[in-house]
Amino acid sequence: MADPIAPRTGRRLLFVSKGGDSSSTRYRALQYFPLWQAAGFEPLHVTASGGSRATLDMLRQASRADVVVVLRKTFARPLLWLLRRAARRLVFDFDDAVFCNTDGTPSRTRMARFAAMARACDHVLAGNAFLAARAAAFNPAVTVVPTSVDAARYRVAANRPSDRLDLVWIGSHSTRKYLADAMPWLQEAAKAVPGLRLKIVADFDLPACGVATLPVAWHADSEARELAASHIGIAPMRDDDWSRGKCALKVLQYMAAGLPVVSSNAGANAEVVAEGETGFLVTTPGEWSDRIARLANDAGLCRQMGETGRRRVETDYSLGPVFERLRCVIAGLA
Repeated sequence: MADPIAPRTGRRLLFVSKGGDSSSTRYRALQYFPLWQAAGFEPLHVTASGGSRATLDMLRQASRADVVVVLRKTFARPLLWLLRRAARRLVFDFDDAVFCNTDGTPSRTRMARFAAMARACDHVLAGNAFLAARAAAFNPAVTVVPTSVDAARYRVAANRPSDRLDLVWIGSHSTRKYLADAMPWLQEAAKAVPGLRLKIVADFDLPACGVATLPVAWHADSEARELAASHIGIAPMRDDDWSRGKCALKVLQYMAAGLPVVSSNAGANAEVVAEGETGFLVTTPGEWSDRIARLANDAGLCRQMGETGRRRVETDYSLGPVFERLRCVIAGLA
């Protein structure tokens, strides 16, 4: 929790999130703190959960900040009114379709809170074009700021094991439904590709599924190493509003590690993956097995796609270029 009496060292930038361990907090805020400090800002982070004491602390911090950035969270109208009065400048940053249910169906309650949040803010930062379009219906001041990864954290392996083919999927309990959808397709790929194994870097164990698996417990300090030891990154997803709100984080991680990607042709994944250059975008079950087999039989293509993907991340989705886009918005408000 931020110190309410800490002396000011620059323009104060307060990030408010539901919790400090979420991917939104890590990738949309905390990883930029050294860059904010170098740019003359004093970045701080508080959580907006934990009862009335945490709420009061958040409002006190907001009243002392030059800009308050709310990460993904929408507030009930009374608290939103108090926050708007406390904050000099208020920004809403979101990288999920928080206006609908997690199964992609409409939610009047979530949409009402989202609309109120967007209208109350001086600016909205959206993780992809689909989210930006939804926010623009309630606030014209919207900027797309994609999720970025610190490319320096990801090592590109010079050599990978040749006696097997490790597909890797990185995710969480909340996204396991996408992996479950893909199991029939992966079973077909396993029949076509000898030595295929599915590495699951996550916070859950998958039951027996007809595919050789290697479950790996997710840890922030080891995820990059696990990716580097893999061959192909996979990113199945559904084509609904909740999935369209996803911001292609796992695809960016795969590409940063120099892996070719096989992904569903949906959402932001379709914007990040360059078909035939950094990986393959698939739309039918048969294409999953076909594209995986093609990569399994062509080490040169794997290497070429991995190198191209890595360069794409460094150019468009690494900390430096994305932070500059973010800095321009915030500096214009502070």
